[in-house]
Amino acid sequence: MKFLVDRCAGSRLAAWLRQAGHDVVEARERYPDPGDQALLAWAVSEDRIVVTIDTDFGDLVFANSLSHCGLVRLPDVPAAQRIALMERVLTVYPHELEVKSIITNNDSRRAHSYIKNGLNVN
Repeated sequence: MKFLVDRCAGSRLAAWLRQAGHDVVEARERYPDPGDQALLAWAVSEDRIVVTIDTDFGDLVFANSLSHCGLVRLPDVPAAQRIALMERVLTVYPHELEVKSIITNNDSRRAHSYIKNGLNVN
């Protein structure tokens, strides 16, 4: 899978995704910080899933109806825990990621998957 890892999600997570065989770019590799809307547009232009801990991406997608190629929002927890949660997302929700769903995790125990129109697909 192709991912764009936001600065806040961390380099350790990006490195882990690369080790797992994914095509990964990090926001910090290309721009100082263009803002969430520009990151979302960049991800769309390269057909990448955004990985972030930033809740603003949900507003951009749902409230502003911006296009996306998928979104994984993880909680602001230590990197090792974030990696474990991402591993769970990849294991439990591969199909949802392939069809450009939004996966959000509100706590450290469980991931929830939603498609763009808000329908819960769990």
